[in-house]
Amino acid sequence: MTRTEEFVELRPLLFAIAYRILGSVAEAEDAVQDTWLRYESATTEPVSTKAFLSAVVTRISIDVLRSARVRRETYVGEWLPEPLLTDPYEDPARSAELADSVSMAALVLLERLSPLERAVFVLREVFGFGFRDVAAAVGRSEAACRQLATRARRHMDVGRPRFEADRREREELAARFFDALRDGDVDGLRELLAADVQLVGDGGGKAPAFARAVAGAGNVARVLAASFPLLATIEAVVERHEVNAQPGAILRDREGKVAGTLTLEVLGGRIQTIRAVLNPDKLGHVGPVADAWALDREVKRARRPRR
Repeated sequence: MTRTEEFVELRPLLFAIAYRILGSVAEAEDAVQDTWLRYESATTEPVSTKAFLSAVVTRISIDVLRSARVRRETYVGEWLPEPLLTDPYEDPARSAELADSVSMAALVLLERLSPLERAVFVLREVFGFGFRDVAAAVGRSEAACRQLATRARRHMDVGRPRFEADRREREELAARFFDALRDGDVDGLRELLAADVQLVGDGGGKAPAFARAVAGAGNVARVLAASFPLLATIEAVVERHEVNAQPGAILRDREGKVAGTLTLEVLGGRIQTIRAVLNPDKLGHVGPVADAWALDREVKRARRPRR
């Protein structure tokens, strides 16, 4: 097998590692490309191509994450990961870990970890790498990596929900949610939302979004019911689609361009968190991006009473 063939075969894994460390599709793709350039120029053959490439993409991702952390300190409004419609890497033996680790909720929790903790957690807990390979990837001793993994697990366990919804329950609840959303049914929406539900929007200052999270079932239901039914009047579409392995949707304008994504976090038979990614810089990989401000103006015009 040639180097190119080996790299192509491992590329889905490399992207999956980089995305979970970075929370960015664009940055993950760049990290994978840089990994290829280093592999292509390497003068010796690695003992394990998988271990070598995984280590390279991890180191690149750690460096990128450190600089990204500085940029995120000045980010306008809430920061959310870039939405991922399909995870290219599949492993039946670790399907539960892979799905959980790519959810918006898990990626937001991962933001609390240091870059090294995050990398160690991703390699060890998500992808099942042995500590020898983890240590080689992050440039620390195996003992240090065990300590990093323990700290990372502790942080992640504190923030994780106690009761997970199964896939069927999530899908049924999501179907009812989007029906109520389409109809502007405030009572129907309120019934599906947890009492302490949060609606979080990420516009990055480049698209209309909430200045801060909207909290509480009544408040969130009213905000949603006041806005989403108007989309149909301007021929915008809320297209059901799994996002980050969770129930969600893609918001498209009348031309089919992407204006945002929604993801639903379902816990205990209720929707706990709704996350909306609206920043156009985070949507280019989903498809051609809509003019979010123009769409917002159309919605506001549709809201005005006709004389």
